[in-house]
Amino acid sequence: MTRPAARLDRIAPFRVMEVLARARSLEAQGRSVIHLEIGEPDFPTADGIVQAGVRALAAGRTSYLPALGLDALREAIAASYPAAHRPDPSRIVVTPGASGALLLALGALVNPGDGVLLSDPGYPCNRHFVRLFEGDPRPVPVGPETNYQASAEQLRSRWTDRTVAALVASPANPTGTMVARGEMARIARTVSALGGALVVDEIYHGLTYGIDAESALALGPDIFVVNSFSKYYGMTGWRIGWLVAPAEYVPALERLAQNLYISVNTPAQYAALAAFEPEVKVELERRRGVFRERRDYLVPALCDLGFGVPASPEGAFYVYADCSRFTDDSEAFAREVLTATGVAITPGIDFGEHAARRHVRFSYANTLENLEEAVRRLKAYLEDRPARP
Repeated sequence: MTRPAARLDRIAPFRVMEVLARARSLEAQGRSVIHLEIGEPDFPTADGIVQAGVRALAAGRTSYLPALGLDALREAIAASYPAAHRPDPSRIVVTPGASGALLLALGALVNPGDGVLLSDPGYPCNRHFVRLFEGDPRPVPVGPETNYQASAEQLRSRWTDRTVAALVASPANPTGTMVARGEMARIARTVSALGGALVVDEIYHGLTYGIDAESALALGPDIFVVNSFSKYYGMTGWRIGWLVAPAEYVPALERLAQNLYISVNTPAQYAALAAFEPEVKVELERRRGVFRERRDYLVPALCDLGFGVPASPEGAFYVYADCSRFTDDSEAFAREVLTATGVAITPGIDFGEHAARRHVRFSYANTLENLEEAVRRLKAYLEDRPARP
C-alpha cells in the first residue's frame, strides 16, 4: 500500500475533538457531562437567519454561486464595516468558514519553506494550515506580560529572510485577549517594513466585552482580514465566513476558490444576508450580554478554586487558566477531571508548546447554571484530590 504523504506526519490531532469524543462516550454510558471544551456558541442560529435559509431552499436556490460569493452578500459584508475603513465589495471573498478564508490566504502567500509567525498559544489549526502548504509555522511564545499576544518587537526579532507573513488573532483563541489598537498599528507597520504580509483573524469580533474591537482594515488596504458567521452570528454548522484581501490578490484567490471548493453553500449565503437585519442584531447583542455575564462569573470562580487567570479575557468565550497548582501535565489533568467529575476541558497542549502543560482552556459557551454546577464539581474534586508534591 502506498505510504500517506509525508506532510500528514506534521499534522497533529485536534485534541479538543478527542476530548469531545471521550465526553460523548461517557454520556453514552449514562454519565452527566458538562461541556466546557468546545468552542461553539450554545445558542441555536437566530430565527431570522434560519427562516432566510428556509426561504432560499423553498425558492430553489440550490445551484452553484460565483466562487467569490453572492454579490449581495459581499456588499452586505462590506457595508457592515464602519464607513471610515469600509472595503470595496470586490475585495471580499465569501468562504466556507474562517478556516476556508485562512486556507485561501495562506495558499496565496506561502511557498515551500516559507515561514509564518504565529502566537504560541494560538488556534491549533493555523500552524497545520501553514504545514499543508509546506510552509514553516514559527511560534512566538507569548504570556501575560504581553496580554498573550505577539508584539511588534517580538515579530521583528523573529523575522528571517524566509519569513513571509505574520498571523495574529484579536480576540484570540484560547486566551480571549486582544491586541491593543496602538500595538496593532505597530505590528502592521513592522510587517510591512519587513516586506511581509499581515493576516488578522477577527473571527471573534462582535463578542467583546467592555471594549470595541476595531478592524485591522482601518490600518490600510494591504492587510488580509479573516472573519466568519460562526461565532458572533451563531452559524457554526452553516460553514460560512469571509476574507477581505488586498485587491491585487483577489484574482488569484478566485482561482484557488474555484479549484478548492467551487463555491460556498448557496442556501447558507442567502441565510447569512439576514444576519445583518436589525431584528437579528438585537438578538445577537442580547446573546453577547449573556456571554459577558458568564465570563464575569467564571473568571473569579476559577481563581477561587486555585487556577491562575493573569489576563482576563476581553472577548470570545474562553478562559485560559494556569493549572500548575494542581499538575505539571495538563493533558493528563484534563483526562482526570473529565473522568472524575464529568467536566470536559481542553489541555493547553492543543494550542502550542509554550507553558502548555500548565494551562487548560475553559469555554463558557454553556449556560450559567451549568457553569455553576461545573465549579461545584471541580471544587469538590480538587478539595479531595491529593496536593501536588
